[in-house]
Formats: sequence, structure tokens, C-alpha cells
Amino acid sequence: MIQELTEDNLDQLIKDNSKVVVQYSASWCGNCRIMKPKFKKLAAENTDMVFVVVDAEKYPESRKLATVDNLPTFATFENGNFSSQVQTNKFDILKELVNEITGN
Repeated sequence: MIQELTEDNLDQLIKDNSKVVVQYSASWCGNCRIMKPKFKKLAAENTDMVFVVVDAEKYPESRKLATVDNLPTFATFENGNFSSQVQTNKFDILKELVNEITGN
């Protein structure tokens, strides 16, 4: 299951959970819409992590937690700290990013 951020509080969510995977997106972004079902699939396969979708235009403080200069950007956070990120529209690359924090 994924959560969609409804306020600019990603930092708190990261502090409250040991493993967080974030999709930074925007409503106008076609590749973001293409990747969202794939992001949901990974969330269903990795229930021990929190998967969050952040509208990069609506939530600037949450956007600052990663280097978001292209969409979609995917970022991982472990134990309250930034871990890694990729800017991609390819499922295999996204899966590799998630595998980095699962240990697979």
C-alpha cells in the first residue's frame, strides 16, 4: 500500500519509519503516472517499508529532502536519513533502488 502525502510532512514520516521509499511526482507528469502502478506493485511486495507519493510542486519542504530536478524521482530513506535516489521511468531501475534497502 502506498500513502499520498496530504501535507508537507515527509520529514516526520521518515523519522517515524525505518525504511521509506518516495516517488516525487506532479499531476502533469506523464512518466509519473506510468510509474505509479509499478510503484504500487513494489509496495505490495515490500510491506515492511513505507511507500509514499509526494507531489513535488505542492510540498517544497518534502522535495528538499532529496535532489529533485527531474520527474519522476524516487528516493529511499533509512533510519531517518537519506539513502539513495534515481530519476527513472524504468521499472528495473526502480526495483534495484528498492532492493538496496531490502538487502536483496
